[in-house]
Amino acid sequence: MPRSLYVQADQRLLPSGERSRRHLRVEIVAPRRPPRMPVNLALVLDRSGSMHGEKLGLVREGAIRAVRSLGEDDRLSVVIYNERVVVLVPSRSADDEAKDHAETVLRRISAKGDTDLCGGWLSGCEQVGEGLSPARVGRCLMLTDGFANRGITDPETIVSHAAGLRKDGVTTSTLGVGRGFDEDLLRRMADAGGGNFYFAEHATQLADFIAGETGEALRVAAREVELVTSLPAGASASSPNPFRTRSENGNMVFELGSLVADQVLSLVLRLDFPQGEEGDTALVEWRLRDADGAFEGSVAEQSFTYSSHEASDSEPRDREVDREVAAAYAARARQRAAKLGREGATDRGSAVLRKT
Repeated sequence: MPRSLYVQADQRLLPSGERSRRHLRVEIVAPRRPPRMPVNLALVLDRSGSMHGEKLGLVREGAIRAVRSLGEDDRLSVVIYNERVVVLVPSRSADDEAKDHAETVLRRISAKGDTDLCGGWLSGCEQVGEGLSPARVGRCLMLTDGFANRGITDPETIVSHAAGLRKDGVTTSTLGVGRGFDEDLLRRMADAGGGNFYFAEHATQLADFIAGETGEALRVAAREVELVTSLPAGASASSPNPFRTRSENGNMVFELGSLVADQVLSLVLRLDFPQGEEGDTALVEWRLRDADGAFEGSVAEQSFTYSSHEASDSEPRDREVDREVAAAYAARARQRAAKLGREGATDRGSAVLRKT
């Protein structure tokens, strides 16, 4: 089996007699040319009043491209919503008749009304669940330019639903259109739902994003990928990257979602070590696991040695790791500053950026 898990540390020596911190770059390479897994796809389109004009037209064309990319083994559904949720195409096999019908009804959509975002999305997820099995990929793609102002509007409740649906095999990806949408909610839904978040400031980006998301679903090589980190006593692990984490039997588990064929995923880990005596070693081990067994046997380890302060201070740093660490923390700071800016706390947002 080709190697699929690589670990690279900024430094390998730890100063003795005190707590210390190290950063690592972890690279995961998905398998090549996986068997084509059939997809249960739901397209959930916001058709509230703010979507009128070019935005709705390009969302429509992108959705049609997505529909045309499906094969007869796939399942297709289309849901539209404003204050009312309508299942335009109930889940069915994506044969030529179904795709022609979907294209016809998509071209008839008009924009008006308010936004029951959660209701539309949950209806799409329900359609994905029709005929879903462990041998199929479940993907709900939601497109909106607004906020949840009808139905369920509490962000924590919506995000909790996304996490629960992910456990049932339904992945949620979200696409925000323009400038007026709830970026924080859409990003959190995608993170909790194991999918992707896209931001299209200009309407011309929409069709490519939708087609790309659908193409990714068709090329999924491994679902529910997790990086399990085994730590020495007293050590802890975290990441500035936006992955969900949990503790499991003393290990730290990073939930990475689905990976597509040949995808290279790079993430940064922060390891905090307890005090140690000079000459002691601390071994950290990683292994990958997923719902399909694609990463079976993928393991890596890194040993760190406690040394004198002089030796630790003089050890050359891995600048490639330093650059990736800096980029990860900068990205997190930009996201935090953008959220504060939307809340009107621009001074606090600027302070976050300066500090980082």
